Amino acid sequence: MNGIIVINKPLGKTSHDMVYFMRRLTNIIKVGHTGTLHPGASGVLPMCIGNATKAADMLTLSDKRYTAELILGMTTDTQDAEGEVLTECAVNLTAEEIEAAIKSFIGEIEQTPPMYSAVKQNGKKLYELARKGIEVERKKRKVAIREINILEIDTENYRVKIDVVCSKGTYIRTLCEDIGARLGVGAYMNTLIRTRTGPFELADSYTVGELTEMSADGTLENALIPVDRMFEEYPAIRLNEKQTRSITNGIRMSYRGEENKSYRLYDENGGFLCISKCVEGKLVLEKSFWN
Repeated sequence: MNGIIVINKPLGKTSHDMVYFMRRLTNIIKVGHTGTLHPGASGVLPMCIGNATKAADMLTLSDKRYTAELILGMTTDTQDAEGEVLTECAVNLTAEEIEAAIKSFIGEIEQTPPMYSAVKQNGKKLYELARKGIEVERKKRKVAIREINILEIDTENYRVKIDVVCSKGTYIRTLCEDIGARLGVGAYMNTLIRTRTGPFELADSYTVGELTEMSADGTLENALIPVDRMFEEYPAIRLNEKQTRSITNGIRMSYRGEENKSYRLYDENGGFLCISKCVEGKLVLEKSFWN
């Protein structure tokens, strides 16, 4: 079994829990997830199986999309609903003021990773230090907020729901807290759903229960997405038998393509082979997927 199965990760489970689940379900050891999703969040978590694990790093780099609800007027030590309340204050803001503050975060911004995160510092995960009551200085990171759509502003209950498209490495919890700081009242993230990773959306996903049932009745492969779907934006090249032998033997094939553009290569039978980049008139291998 080679390909991608998109799980709708349930609340309370870690990304590694889902790896173990898929290994048990498929009896395949080569399973990897494509970007950690916090236990307090649910939603899209693509799982790479078999030789599709070669693509996991490329999918991890993809943009993500989230739906988040933030609560104004309070902050917590974890920046989300699971933490201890640190501050509280009255909120007297208009919807227009809230919207303006949120929209001001669109573009390239700097974030300080939260203490309750899996980021490593001096070999230790930050959340391990945080659980011991230790706080350390963290370097700011540049991330990109591509888009923020405001779905709802409830000024009576101080709740705001947003839809965010962002680059890898973006902490939505931190974004919520930073929005609250800009408004001068504080905020924390109440709920979070990842709705897209790269080309994969919630509509492509299956719950743990659905996958368990499919495994039991022998239809699990129906959930399997071919790995080349990750690269649909790249033009496809169909090779003949001789060209296929050349490519799989490491020979750079001449091709009049667009310089520095990546291509999907298929063998003479339509089997997906690899991703190659056109460099100085030759196809240079980026990632192979042949067995």
